[in-house]
Amino acid sequence: MNTRWDILGLGVVAVDDLLYVEHFPRPNTKMRIQGKERQGGGLTATALVAATRLGARTAYLAVLGDDDLSCSALEELEREGVDCSPVLCQATARPVHAVVIVDRSSGERTILYTTEGYTPVPPEYIGEELIAQCRVLFVDYTAGEGGLRAVTLAHRHAIPVVADIEQESAPAMAELIPQVDHLIVDVEMAGRATGEAQPEHMVRALAHPKRACCVVTAGERGCWYAEWGGEVHHFPAYHVNVVDTTGCGDVFHGAYAACIARGEPVARAIQVASAAAALKATRPGGRSGIPTWSAVEAFIEASTPHSQRDI
Repeated sequence: MNTRWDILGLGVVAVDDLLYVEHFPRPNTKMRIQGKERQGGGLTATALVAATRLGARTAYLAVLGDDDLSCSALEELEREGVDCSPVLCQATARPVHAVVIVDRSSGERTILYTTEGYTPVPPEYIGEELIAQCRVLFVDYTAGEGGLRAVTLAHRHAIPVVADIEQESAPAMAELIPQVDHLIVDVEMAGRATGEAQPEHMVRALAHPKRACCVVTAGERGCWYAEWGGEVHHFPAYHVNVVDTTGCGDVFHGAYAACIARGEPVARAIQVASAAAALKATRPGGRSGIPTWSAVEAFIEASTPHSQRDI
């Protein structure tokens, strides 16, 4: 079967209402909002936008309704070039809706969200013909039983799976996580899942000879990774003027998946993903700062080279 997409994503899309404040408010105080805007968000959806801007052909599989939030989410994805033809329509379905408070003094953010109406794709709607049309399958922790079926079908066609797992206790994740080929998790989740305190130890606990790569990200500390259960390497974060960290992890995941779809080695995928996430942090919102491939290459070329060290 001919490959239709480089990446097919299965997981959450969100509509983010961003509120910018001088600094994060203390309890029982009032604070003026310095700015506000609406952007698309969500782990899988933002990862697909990042991959698309880097030149990947992407598609999104989800269940959404015909309400204003659903329409807004789909319109933005389609403007970015993400193929939304696999999306299923169900009147009561909704994207996740979030209010994101951004601290302008530090660039850090707090996300307040509701999942009311969020509807995972049922396994019976995920067919082998659909999954077989991608080079890489991307799933997040909200995919549930549908994600587990998609992973099973992907492996039947030797399609690698890249996953973003924020909650290891989410439905079907106990069965899905061991089957992920490229597992990328943040240091908080990795610490909970392994009981380890150091990122390199977390990688060792999560990596194994049947997993192509395990990556543990730690923000400004960079990331640690191991291929096929081998040596653990550290890649330091690029230093930038941080404006807003919203979506940085999602961009890292999408850029990494785009590199894997291009046939790039893991070390190159880590470098590109780190650069893309750093560039995103220099702009407000979860998607406005996502760079193109040429911008990432120029940034890497202009930045101080980072040497990888073995742990």
